[in-house]
Amino acid sequence: MRLAAFTVLVPDYDPAIAFFCEGLGFRLTEDVPQGPKRWVTVAPPGENIRLVLARAEGPAQRAALATPAGGRVWLFLQTDDFIADAARITAAGGVFEEDPRHEPYGTVAVWRDPFGNRWDLIQPIS
Repeated sequence: MRLAAFTVLVPDYDPAIAFFCEGLGFRLTEDVPQGPKRWVTVAPPGENIRLVLARAEGPAQRAALATPAGGRVWLFLQTDDFIADAARITAAGGVFEEDPRHEPYGTVAVWRDPFGNRWDLIQPIS
């Protein structure tokens, strides 16, 4: 078994596709109409794991946009060039909540995507 995909709630498909693909350089792997919904997946460059971009439907899912994962960081994006990728995230509309920290495992900072998801950007010590 291997992890192939996981869902990220977003308010709407097209802004999420723009953020991840145009902003962060992910590739659009699927965009299939399914009546009022779409099956939309994106993947980071060079990776097989996909993010399923799911439009929040109904009050409970829309409320979850404000505090996905109960407000915890739950997504981890690894980089080989922290400074360049942090600038790319910011230019795309992501917001860093802190300055980069130097931890025993590498350089890290918490940031939020435009949809409320909290991420760590991590450059591991090589």
